[in-house]
Amino acid sequence: MPPLGHRPIATLPRLERVSADLIHLVRHGEVYNPGGVLYGRLPGFALSELGHRMARAAADSLRAQGRDIRLLVASPLQRTQESAAPLSAIFGRPIDTDERVIEPTNVFEGKQLHGPRSVLRSPRSWPRLINPWRPSWGEPYRAIFARMNAAMADAHDRTPFGDVVIVSHQLPIEIVSRQLGGRALRHDPRARRCALSSVTTFRRENGRFIEVSYLDPAASLRTTARDVGAV
Repeated sequence: MPPLGHRPIATLPRLERVSADLIHLVRHGEVYNPGGVLYGRLPGFALSELGHRMARAAADSLRAQGRDIRLLVASPLQRTQESAAPLSAIFGRPIDTDERVIEPTNVFEGKQLHGPRSVLRSPRSWPRLINPWRPSWGEPYRAIFARMNAAMADAHDRTPFGDVVIVSHQLPIEIVSRQLGGRALRHDPRARRCALSSVTTFRRENGRFIEVSYLDPAASLRTTARDVGAV
């Protein structure tokens, strides 16, 4: 008879969890952009002082929820790397850079989209605006979703337990939310639900991601924020 407390190997419970619990898509904080240009993938656009506080608010929100962050991924751009820094410090995870979660390309990159010098006031720019379904001014929405979904799936599958955080940009996060939620990819950029340092959370069920929550931990900081550089 086996000693008390001993269980035959054949009866030990199997470990069912073989992938991450949740995927959190975190947008970067406010960028220092006094010229009000569409910065896109341009180098040299760092977080403002307020942006750093926003990024910390997002990290503090996940800590307050008691999340067990096991993998931290970020776009290679400076603003996302800086936004990932407080997450790295709080959860003790290195920043894994992934090109697939980067800002989309855009023909108006480096130009002003608001005010008297707006490129949109020029008739030469109008042909680029004729097809909002693709869109005609930048990377196709479906291509954005494909690379984001692949990055999410890879991060999910290589994280045996706990959560994943991916620090990305407004349009990629918005497109993921729209596609997985069955909403039209064509949309008015002014109507996006992806605030600075917001957290959009997904769970994988039956082979696909399902959105489970959206949080805006930096809302109280956004009264003076400037958010004009997103594509």
